[in-house]
Parts: sequence; structure tokens; C-alpha cells
Amino acid sequence: MEKYDLCVIGGGPAGYAAAMRAMDFGKKVILIEKAKLGGYGIYDGALASKTMWELSNKIRTVRETIGQDKRIDMTFEEVKTIIEEALFERKFQLSCHLRIIHAETNLITYERGLANFLTSKEINIEKPNGESNVIFAENTIIATGSRPRIIPSISVDEKTIMTSDGILHLDEFPKSMVILGAGVIGCEFAAMFSNFGQTKVYLIDKADRILPFEDGDVADMVATNLEENGVVIHRGSQLIRMDHKDGGVEYELENKDGTREVIQVEKAMLSIGRVPNYEDLNLGNAGVSMSKRGVHIGDVDTQTNIPHIYAVGDVSGNMALVNIGEREARHAVVKMFADFPVKPIRYSNISTIMFLNPEVAAVGINVQQAVEQNIPIRVSKVDYSTIARAIAMRKTNGFFKIIVSDDEEMKVLGMRAVGEHASSAIQGVALLMYMGKGIDELAHMIHPHPSIVEGIQECVRMLLGKSVYKSSVFKDKLKCYRLVNGEKMPLNIMEENGMTHVENVSKYHEYKED
Repeated sequence: MEKYDLCVIGGGPAGYAAAMRAMDFGKKVILIEKAKLGGYGIYDGALASKTMWELSNKIRTVRETIGQDKRIDMTFEEVKTIIEEALFERKFQLSCHLRIIHAETNLITYERGLANFLTSKEINIEKPNGESNVIFAENTIIATGSRPRIIPSISVDEKTIMTSDGILHLDEFPKSMVILGAGVIGCEFAAMFSNFGQTKVYLIDKADRILPFEDGDVADMVATNLEENGVVIHRGSQLIRMDHKDGGVEYELENKDGTREVIQVEKAMLSIGRVPNYEDLNLGNAGVSMSKRGVHIGDVDTQTNIPHIYAVGDVSGNMALVNIGEREARHAVVKMFADFPVKPIRYSNISTIMFLNPEVAAVGINVQQAVEQNIPIRVSKVDYSTIARAIAMRKTNGFFKIIVSDDEEMKVLGMRAVGEHASSAIQGVALLMYMGKGIDELAHMIHPHPSIVEGIQECVRMLLGKSVYKSSVFKDKLKCYRLVNGEKMPLNIMEENGMTHVENVSKYHEYKED
């Protein structure tokens, strides 16, 4: 029986990251993947869908230039060819890297097969050719990912009624399509297909607004842009049924007022969340506990109830994001093998991107969460229409919003960026959050000009009472306020006798105007 220091089950982004980090410690590792190396990080997931989004965004820009009603005759086969080129490039990188590392160090072994526990340290590998072998591992990381959630009453064939697994396997652009679920994935696909201008998209949202976990201003801007792009949003609608009919799909909705409507489309997509993959692992043989969400990690720090078995990424049911999975995987390896104390992962400064129209980036809490948790905050918001670079780009649809603590330090608690370059702008603020710094660090940086991130600097200046544009003048473009117990109070107002600062924290009196 071959023995290893670490067995990694799952060759997606988290599993691959774990294997490579273990090599840094000189450990002997086996990486087991049942399907394709790279997992959802490449296939039917992040890389595939984001390649499609980038392409759709370019098409949308052209359509905006020549007229939204103009059709660009790009076939879906051509779209798939470009996506497949991107997937091959990434897969080739990973596989070549893995082979060379194995040849040079002999530390990492890659096995294709289905892994399952016989005991907490003995793992059986069922290979595609029907053979199997058993290995011994001192430690194990479970990184088996997740899959799209389905509804038993809806017949998903991945051809007419699909999940995100089947959506990229279309032969051509459908003339019409309904998407069930108005979370991030559902809204992203609605944005993509509407961008190409060849598909009438319907989006079913059982809540009153899309993206219910985000602030209303974020959700409203995304919804407005989707609707301007031709998407029909069924707000506050309950799906009664969805059936295959005449080679297409028929669905029935019950609206908030009790009325019902029946609509026929060519294709349908379910986007109602994901479920962790653990059923084939025989975790009971290893004694690993489960939670309602997935593999149980009680301290939210990757370790299961079995000290030498860890769960990272989607399989724990925690946060289904590639960057989270990779971070957790690397952290788990360090916990196993480091000879120094390891601090728990901090989830408060996680940066995320939503590939929507416009792009949305987020870090930390939003205003909605602050109210729910009764956290007193100060908020500043700058519209893109006041940012020189956005004006130059003719992309003034968006805003920056910074949320800070309601005290002298004004530590950054969160930020939302909506618009062009949003994902590039968010990381500086995330770093401040990680360092526990206040906003003065940003206020005194010299930002490049013209750049989108100058809007972040203006957000900070407003909170310090020394902005270029005053929120009391451009009330529709700039906002700056305190929020305590759900009540807003402006931080600066214009009076007849000039500007009066309602709040000007003493700590910052020493700073002069830039």
C-alpha cells in the first residue's frame, strides 16, 4: 500500500492549490480527480462563463455604438470555439505544470478516479478502467466542490431545461430563454445572453428585487440595465410549473396580485444555488461529521471533527467561490504542516466580483447588513458621472460606496463598486480592511489621473469633510451620511451662510486641505 503525507480529493481550484502548497513543505502528495483536472474552475464554471461574459460585453459595446437594435451575426458555435480555446489554454498550463513538478520532484502523484474512504486514513481509488487500488494518507483534504441545485418536479435534461452545467453546450443562440433564480449566477447569464442581442431573456425572481442580499441601489442599477438590455424580470413571482412542451419550455407563474400567466420559450435555465459533492466519499467510514450545508467544519477554519481530515471550498457549504476555496486549501495545508501557530482565516475582507451590467465588486458588509446587525456606520457614495475617467470613457453608469465605522478611527467596514473597472478598484480598500486601517490612508495617496479610483478618494474626502464636490450641492450624485438605528443624518449640509460640517472628527483636524 502506497503511503502519502497528504491525499487531496478533488482536482479543482482548491484541490490543485492544496497539492502545490503541500509541495512547498516537501510533502508527498496524491491528487485524485474523478473527471477533469481543473474542475469547475475551468469547465462549466468560472473560466468558461467569464470568457463568455467578456465576449458578450465586447458585443454589447459594439451594439451600443452602432445601435442596440442592430444584430451582430455571431453564432453560438463561434462563441463556444473561443471559450474552448480559453479552456484548453488553462488546462494545458495546469497539466504541463503538474507533469513537470512530478518529474522534477517526485512529490506529487496525480490519479484519475473516484476516491472513497475505507477508514480515516485508508482511501480507495476506483479508476475509469474498472481497476482500483488503496492508498494510505496521514492527512486528507476534501475538495470535491459542488454542483447545481435542481428541483425534483422539473425535468432537467441539460438540453432544453438546463443548469449552468449545460448552458454552454447549446448548438445555437435560443430565440427566447427563461432563467429561474435572480441571484448572482442567474443575473450573470441574463446579462450575457442579452448582451449578444439574439435571445429574449426572462428572469424569474420570487423576491421583490433581484440580488436580495445586496443593497437596493446596487440591485436597482443592475435591474435597470438588464431591462434596458431587453430582459423581462418577473418580480415577486412564484413558479407554479415548468414543463417540456413542443420541443421548448412552458412555464406558469403566479404574480403578487394573484394573477397567473403562462409563457412559452425555447430554453430554460435553473439557477437556484449549488449543493456540495460528498455522497460518493463514504465519509461515515472515516467518522467525518456532516452539517445541513455540507461537510462540517465547526470552527469555519477548514478542519473537520477528525483532526487529520480537512474540507475546503464548496464541499463545506460555506462560500462557493474559487478564491475562497484556494485560500482555504492553502490554509489547511499550513495548519497541517507548519511548525508555527497559524491564525484563522479572516472572511471579513473577501473581495468578490459579479459579472453583470454593470460589473459589481464587493468587500465587507453593505448598508443592509449594517442595519440588520445594528452597526452604526458612516457612508459616502460617489456617482460615476462625477469621475473624469468615466466621463472620458462615456461609461458614467455606476457608483462607489464606502462604509466606515461611526467613530474617530473611521475604519473601513465595506465597499461596493458598480461600473467600469469595479473589480480593479476594490482591492486597495480590501487591503485597508485587512490591515485594520482608517480612511486617512486613502485620502492622502496621490491617485493616477484620470482614473476610476479617483472616485474612491472622493468618497473618503467626503467623509473627512474636504471633498472637491460637495454632497449638499450634487444631491443626486453624491451622498454622505451617518446611519444609526436605521436613521440617516447628513454629514455635511449647505446653509445660507456657507458650508457647515455636521461632523468633522477631531482626529482629522490636523490635516490640511489637499
